Amino acid sequence: MKKTICTLPALLILLSVYGQQKQGKVVYERTTQMEIHIQGLADDMAQSLPRSHKDKLEVLFANDQSLRRAVEDNTPEELAEPEGGMQVHMVMAGAGDIIYTNLATGQIIEGTEFGAKNYIIADSVRHPNWKLTGATTTILNYPCQQAVMQRIGKRSSTTMENGKLETKEVADTADIVVWFTPSIPVSAGPEYQGQLPGLILGIDINNGRTVYTATSLSDQADLTVIKAPSKGKKVTRAEFEKERDKLMGTMQRSHGARAAGTIRIAQ
Repeated sequence: MKKTICTLPALLILLSVYGQQKQGKVVYERTTQMEIHIQGLADDMAQSLPRSHKDKLEVLFANDQSLRRAVEDNTPEELAEPEGGMQVHMVMAGAGDIIYTNLATGQIIEGTEFGAKNYIIADSVRHPNWKLTGATTTILNYPCQQAVMQRIGKRSSTTMENGKLETKEVADTADIVVWFTPSIPVSAGPEYQGQLPGLILGIDINNGRTVYTATSLSDQADLTVIKAPSKGKKVTRAEFEKERDKLMGTMQRSHGARAAGTIRIAQ
């Protein structure tokens, strides 16, 4: 990696000089580091729980639209049942989500499943304060620019205590580092789509807590699948979070003395 001085005029020149690719498919490997705390779990069982999770996603883009989806089975893995009859399942929150973005209008439509129910969540592209650092690198033979920002917000944290799952919101400040290529002037990516003037090929959230790495890039995309998901109950983000919290409360009450839960690991 090297650092260069990057100005807006220079970036615009890059956008005009490099290739004209406007459609394609990118496959990403996502690695997430996990912190898991389950009260009463034996030390040897706690040691056996995975500390990181890897999965693969693909982003297809064309005609000022993009679609993100999983490319492999993200079914939660059931771990061995320890003494006390507790079963623990690990699953990435949002692992199977389908996220459609209209890059021209800034509309985002997300299809997600929770509690055996399907939801369609309407949202819009956000415009945080990204800063170009001037750092450059090469990913898949494409020259990339570095952009950084700090995200201040909240995230869901799920724990299991005394046989009950408990989900609550906790403060979450994340330092985001993104690598995007002006060579492909399409603002698609596995996250932060619609926010930067080029295809995102790498993301690092909180110094390795979640890392996206592009592993392949082609100029072919199945245009028939780049469309908004339509299966599920249409809700806003706030309505979905309210229903999710309600379902989590029901799950906690139904587990009773014999705990059997799914630990959803958020990014």
